[in-house]
Amino acid sequence: MTQAPGSNHSFSTTKTLEDRYDYIITGAGCAGLSLAVHLILSGKFGDKKILLVDKDAKSDNDHTWCFWEQQPGMFQPCVYRQWEQLFFHSDAFSTKLNLAPYSYKLIRGIDFYQYCIALIREQENFTLLQAAVDHVSSNEEESFVTVDGRNILCTYIFNSILFSIPAMSRNQYWMLQHFKGWFISTDEPVFDASAGTLMDFRTSQYHGTSFFYVLPFSPTEALIEYTLFSNSVLPDDAYESELQQYLDQRLGIKDYTVREKEFGVIPMTNYPFSAGHANLVNIGTAGGKTKGSSGYTFQYIQKSSAAIVEELAAGRRPGKTKRSKIKFSFYDSVLLNILHHRTLEGRDIFTDLFKNNKPAQVLKFLDNETSIAEDLSIMTTLPTIPFAKAAFNHLLY
Repeated sequence: MTQAPGSNHSFSTTKTLEDRYDYIITGAGCAGLSLAVHLILSGKFGDKKILLVDKDAKSDNDHTWCFWEQQPGMFQPCVYRQWEQLFFHSDAFSTKLNLAPYSYKLIRGIDFYQYCIALIREQENFTLLQAAVDHVSSNEEESFVTVDGRNILCTYIFNSILFSIPAMSRNQYWMLQHFKGWFISTDEPVFDASAGTLMDFRTSQYHGTSFFYVLPFSPTEALIEYTLFSNSVLPDDAYESELQQYLDQRLGIKDYTVREKEFGVIPMTNYPFSAGHANLVNIGTAGGKTKGSSGYTFQYIQKSSAAIVEELAAGRRPGKTKRSKIKFSFYDSVLLNILHHRTLEGRDIFTDLFKNNKPAQVLKFLDNETSIAEDLSIMTTLPTIPFAKAAFNHLLY
């Protein structure tokens, strides 16, 4: 990847902390850093004093973000690898998906952090603060962020920190997408680097919807990830055992070295996260910008960041929910109902999606970009009665 100019890529404190800023961004994960870069590259906010706060140094390769897009996006310099073809496997159906006009892209956490932080450090109007955020508050009179017992005033707070898990009401679900991945290398070439595997459901579905994905970086390097949709995480040795078994029995790879490991948990929920209030704007997962039924986050954050920049530039309060989101939130709720109650197996739903629809249309649907007519076309390829019952129950109760 191409690094942004600058030699210091760590998230250490810069400049003397002031008592007031125009904008404070809490959390320097995907959402916080993305918003900062969108603000910078717009070229419209050089006169705003902006504080970015996070407790971590952002020096570890602790995340991998995967997404698809048709053209090189704002974070193309961070893309580690991309693929135009991906395999899909289940016991009932296997195929190689031609993703055109999309490309499936992978960004490593460390590359993303280094790129964003280097760019931010070049901006005279930005201050980085490595510290824990205790509290955020905004009302009609003032907005402030509490850090180490000190209140720092601002005009707008953009908060990406989910301080607690909300309580669920009837027909609200809090499922988890949890995964463990191994970055492996082999002595002999065993991978086709031109095509990865988006989903391989040929594994036990005992714990819930379970699949592997394989993203080869070269003939001798790949990320192998075991992913589940369920209500709770597994013991660590359960992930390890499944990864070993998949490599040995499914891929036939016995000699390999595990170079790195990653583990993550993403909420899959239809909980209506608040977009914020007064001059507090919630972003990222805290603002409901994770796809409720799949866990995909990266592109939703980019859309949200672009919308915030547009609203700020126009002098309007950002963060309002668009009507199109309401439609897709309903779809997510219906699917979460089915996954939670296991009315249908997730494996069978995704098999029907990719078996009966063009790959690009499925990706467009998962991106919340389809029209009502396109939605109906996709829905007719899925089992009608279970989805109709889930939709009816959600609307009725």
